[in-house]
Amino acid sequence: MLRLAAASLAGTAIEFYDFFVYGTAAALVLGPLFFPTFSPLAGTLAAFAAFGVGFVARPLGSVLFGHIGDRHGRRPVLVGSLLLTGASTVAVGCVPTYGSIGVAAPVLLVALRFLQGLGLGGEWGGAVLLTAEHAPADRRGLWSSFPQMGPPVGFVLANGAVLTLSATLSDAQFAAWGWRVPFWAAGVLALVGLWLRSSLTESPSFLGIDDYARVPLAEVVRDHWRLVLLTAGALAVGYAIFYAVTTWSLAYATERLGVSRTVMLTCIMAAVVVKGALTPVAATLGDRYGRRPLCLAGCAAAALWMFPMVALLATGAPLLIFLGFLVALVAFVTMFGVIAAYLPELYEARVRCTGAAVGYNLGGVLGGALTPIAATALAEQGGRVPWGVGAYLTGLALLSLGCFALLPETRPTGVRAAEVGAAAG
Repeated sequence: MLRLAAASLAGTAIEFYDFFVYGTAAALVLGPLFFPTFSPLAGTLAAFAAFGVGFVARPLGSVLFGHIGDRHGRRPVLVGSLLLTGASTVAVGCVPTYGSIGVAAPVLLVALRFLQGLGLGGEWGGAVLLTAEHAPADRRGLWSSFPQMGPPVGFVLANGAVLTLSATLSDAQFAAWGWRVPFWAAGVLALVGLWLRSSLTESPSFLGIDDYARVPLAEVVRDHWRLVLLTAGALAVGYAIFYAVTTWSLAYATERLGVSRTVMLTCIMAAVVVKGALTPVAATLGDRYGRRPLCLAGCAAAALWMFPMVALLATGAPLLIFLGFLVALVAFVTMFGVIAAYLPELYEARVRCTGAAVGYNLGGVLGGALTPIAATALAEQGGRVPWGVGAYLTGLALLSLGCFALLPETRPTGVRAAEVGAAAG
């Protein structure tokens, strides 16, 4: 289990590194380089729109790779998704700017971003299911949290690379070529990930299926459509919080508040490190007390904290900004620390790879794709404190709270019965 969990963590970290490095670059430099005919605000919105294309592609990737995972096994999904995401990320670092090839530059950027999202849409389902389906029932939440730690590790790697280059290069050097280096590094990371995943064994749950689904998506739409919509709505606020903190706030603080890139990247990275460290803690609590109670608690905390978070951001004071981000990401991890066990338990094994991944990635469209664009537009309409962004995030938190309230608890009944028996004894 430890070897399997470590390989899943490393793979998701690498693929999310690929995905996050674009978001950081979009917030800092891609607008002027690829959309120079736009105003600064419009250029940032255009770069974030290209960022959102990756989220739109993720449900399509979950359908494509989910079909492979439900028909041919979880293991092939891990290799194919990693290759696709890694190759497209390296290619982003090679795209000439608008000044060199004109309108073809943003077109290529959007196309490659779409391929990134397609690969990442398959990654989560494959990595999480391979771990969750190998894990013992009473520790499924804990072991499944290892691939969930991949996103914060990938984020820290991506932002650490950008922070290092930003601190050591001049603005002109960073804009000319420095921003490309983290994209090129994705090629090396992808090769490492493929080596780690080469020896993984297939999931016992998949091998135990007697009758494989011929068209998994058709079965999910026919028999589980309500579950997919509820999980997408439930997860929307988590994506919204994460990308409001890591992407929108970076652009807002550097452009509107005059906070330096280095300060903002440091505040964000520090909060994400704490969030990553707390992921197995939340997962262990999910094994002990159930998945649904933690999700409800995280949503409620998020609804209460979004207005204070934007108020602390607007101060421009690094410690207050960090505090606002930290509490928001603690609310986030309270929900998402148990999701890797929760979603697979909601679906039967024959359509689990498709159903869990489609629900997870549709939540990304609702929360992740729209949040940087909506928050940028809302912040432009307000004063120094972007109250509109706080209202938007609070509304999403209440929507997700309602969706989680309609979902069932899934912690295995045998585990609960054993705990009751032990307490009685």
